[in-house]
Amino acid sequence: MRSRGWWLAIALAALGVSATAYQTAQPPPASSTAQAPAPMRIYIRGGLKTHGPGQHDYPQYLADWSKVLTERGAIVDGSLHFPAAAEIANTDVIVMYKGDAGAMTPEEKGTLEAYLKRGGGLVSFHDTLCGPDPDYYSTIVGGAKKHGQVNYTLEADIPYTIVDTSHPIMQGMSNFTIKDEAFFLMTWAKTPAIKVLATATMAATPSAKGHEGEVVPQIWTYERSLDGGRPYRAFVWMQGHNYVNFADPRIQPMILRGIAWAAGRQVDALMTVKPPRARGGLQP
Repeated sequence: MRSRGWWLAIALAALGVSATAYQTAQPPPASSTAQAPAPMRIYIRGGLKTHGPGQHDYPQYLADWSKVLTERGAIVDGSLHFPAAAEIANTDVIVMYKGDAGAMTPEEKGTLEAYLKRGGGLVSFHDTLCGPDPDYYSTIVGGAKKHGQVNYTLEADIPYTIVDTSHPIMQGMSNFTIKDEAFFLMTWAKTPAIKVLATATMAATPSAKGHEGEVVPQIWTYERSLDGGRPYRAFVWMQGHNYVNFADPRIQPMILRGIAWAAGRQVDALMTVKPPRARGGLQP
């Protein structure tokens, strides 16, 4: 009996070792779902309101689009001041809707350039393009307007001609017209040049006298690398004089795709409203 018990113990021990070895040798089970991309981090650079009701409403944009973008899964921060380096340390794209954003101190230029050198993206609306040094600022966003220059149609028809229907930002878009404001005396970057997505013919308004009928880019992308830096992307929509146009169903999807493109993400990354994030580990 003792020998049978001895051999039984040996057999069980060997079986345990074999089972352990088998378990160790097996590869870990494959994950059933692919890891979701990290949320897009967006910083909205706003400013104080400068025009009459319904125009150049930078603070309202900061409020409204913080919600629009958060609902689509982005992590959104922003302010009415130029961001400090720490505020944009993890930002994927800065969305700028602020008059004369080209006016920067040397320290602010340094902060922006450091951000661009690591590949951070930019999105620019309307008179964000303005500043005292368009030669410099055009090399940042592709085109710039001189501050104080009579270089605008004021409120007028903007008849868009989509010149690059194949670009993902412009998918599904065709020619259309909105009521807004356009600039025409632009300083353009040369090396590299902008990629024009849409143009418009300048309206015959008193402030545009002598430039009526000119065809000027109004929507474009710009890609470059600053010295010693990684490539970055910029998307520009020249309009936004009339705030209501941000909610236009022909414009809003384009802006959402432009933000995602400038951030280096899939262009449809912000197109879907998502369920609220769970809090405290509980499902909503």
